Amino acid sequence: MKTIEISQKLRKSLEKELKPDRFDHTLGVAYTAANMAFIHGADVEKALIAGFLHDCAKCMSHEDQIKICEKNKIEISEVERRNHSLLHAKVGMFLARTKYDVYDTDILNAIRWHTTGREDMSLLEKIIYIADFIEPNRKPLEDMNAIRQEAYSDIDRCLAHILHNSVIYLKTIGKEIDDATMIAYEYYKDKYKD
Repeated sequence: MKTIEISQKLRKSLEKELKPDRFDHTLGVAYTAANMAFIHGADVEKALIAGFLHDCAKCMSHEDQIKICEKNKIEISEVERRNHSLLHAKVGMFLARTKYDVYDTDILNAIRWHTTGREDMSLLEKIIYIADFIEPNRKPLEDMNAIRQEAYSDIDRCLAHILHNSVIYLKTIGKEIDDATMIAYEYYKDKYKD
């Protein structure tokens, strides 16, 4: 099956499975990712597929996500065990492979790292991470206009900008920060200078 057929099939399937607001977000991420892929010379269809699937586990309960991880020997950090908004990335990668028959490593990694980021991300990983943050349905956060411009002009600066703002925000509200996010922040912070 061609990737264009896969992305169309995913769109129809996810429209049935996701809540309307989550589906709107998913469309926003998929199409933003496709645009970014085109601009930055990445595979547009892979970006669409990763965008469609990045939150495929988001509507599951935290308990069900933990059960899937434990049953399939997917490592869960203590931060992930406590934080519902993180674990869906690992479960989403698992579902992409087992439920949606996606075996492309770059797509799977883009799904896996879209919430925390990581050091030395691939182009597709950066695109999905950023598209999830900037898609048009997102409420405007601090610096959103600048971040959206950077997404198309300087992808590493954009990534560093988002990581910087995320770390500052999480520290300000006293929320736990995943180790992968801190490692990514340290890796990319030189790309972003105020």
